[in-house]
Amino acid sequence: MTFADLLSLAPLLIVTATAVVAMLLVGILRNYAATAMVSIAGLFIATIAAAMMMEGTNQQITPLLIIDQYSLFFTVVVCAAAMFIAIFSYSYFLNLDDDREEFYLLLVVATIGAIVMVSSNHFVSTILGLETLSMALYGMVAYPLHSKESAKYPLEASVKYLVLSAVASGLILFGMALIYAQTGTMAFTNVTNLVAPSTEGLSDNYTIIALLLISAGMAFKLSLAPFHIWTPDVYEGAPLPATAFLATIGKTGMFVVLLRYVEISNALEFSSVVTVFSFIAILSILAGNLLALLQDNLKRILAYSSVAHMGYLLIAIIASYFAVGTISIEAVTFYLLAYVIMSLGAFGVASVASSSENELDSINDYQGLFWRNPWIAAVFTGMLLSLAGIPLTVGFIGKFYIFLAGVESSLFALLIVLVLGSGIGLYYYLRIVYRMLLPVDDAVSASNTSTHIFGSYVVLAILFLLLIVLGVYPAPIMAIIETISAFI
Repeated sequence: MTFADLLSLAPLLIVTATAVVAMLLVGILRNYAATAMVSIAGLFIATIAAAMMMEGTNQQITPLLIIDQYSLFFTVVVCAAAMFIAIFSYSYFLNLDDDREEFYLLLVVATIGAIVMVSSNHFVSTILGLETLSMALYGMVAYPLHSKESAKYPLEASVKYLVLSAVASGLILFGMALIYAQTGTMAFTNVTNLVAPSTEGLSDNYTIIALLLISAGMAFKLSLAPFHIWTPDVYEGAPLPATAFLATIGKTGMFVVLLRYVEISNALEFSSVVTVFSFIAILSILAGNLLALLQDNLKRILAYSSVAHMGYLLIAIIASYFAVGTISIEAVTFYLLAYVIMSLGAFGVASVASSSENELDSINDYQGLFWRNPWIAAVFTGMLLSLAGIPLTVGFIGKFYIFLAGVESSLFALLIVLVLGSGIGLYYYLRIVYRMLLPVDDAVSASNTSTHIFGSYVVLAILFLLLIVLGVYPAPIMAIIETISAFI
């Protein structure tokens, strides 16, 4: 490995160094504020480094990692999102009656796994990144376990996520083994053309089974129906910062891997794979939106909402095979960015309104929020309307691009489901907005004892600004996305 290779890995090395420093700090000093500041500063420096490296970078670092403009773009997204979650976490865990510093160590380690995933074009690096991310997330989900006043079911949520995540990883590994038996390489490769001499005579069915096993494992990680059963329970039981990380960075890393693998392998040349992907997309959109209608718990509503949003993204994945040019890849990229902004904003509001000992996770807890805290209520309303796809928000532009990609690919059945699902989703998002507009509930107002930290308000302001600016004037970011999409 040359010095140029090490330079290209600068964001990953910075985050790794941050984890080491945080670990030493926990062992020597054990100061909550210092650990938080080191973690936030390290993630901020990595974000700036990745952003500065984007232009003109396109380098394969050993067979395992590809550092190009696309991977660096999502490195910026991952590091910035992790930094925002770290800021939200500070106020949330401020009054936790247990050691608090290790949460930041777990968060930074999970971010390392996500960076490896978005930079991966090889099965080995994919698994290494995925398991690094997952192992840290198990601890984050169960973090308040020994606290007397904590999230409802952290241990149950962590065990469910552990067991089903292990099943998903097993499916991916078995699919990888089948692909390796056919191609003789662990790098992402075109499985429709490359067949090792020793495997001549293997039918297409062999390849299709391998592709579907890998896709099923990734669908587990992405909460796509019918593999979504763990999602609402884990979201509800985990502390809010861990839920936010799982919903945003965890899914972003996995979706970038899925997109890169599908594009390189030409998996969609098999009609059966397209059929399965279409079925999963339709089921995810309908099941996610319909099941969200039945919920009164905010985290479960956002969990089922995420199932539907992953279904929307899968439409663009399917369209990528049929569309001319890179419009579908651009749609996936922009929607992933929009989804991170919207979800971080929604979970950020909940984190600011809550604390580790008093988590407000029922929509009844937000009754009268407009009268108690107009600024937070306005931000929350913007995030919910954007998730619903209302114009002048980043969510509307994201859905517009997915719709455009579907039209170019003549996926009209999937687009009908998208429109139907968006209509259903509008109802349960507006339910929450309506609840915030109701008269103040004195009992709810008195129960809100969380500590409000200035940094959390600054992050919410940044996310709200991005929500509006990218919804009104998306041209600059779309110009960047159009450039980087050529690297897929």
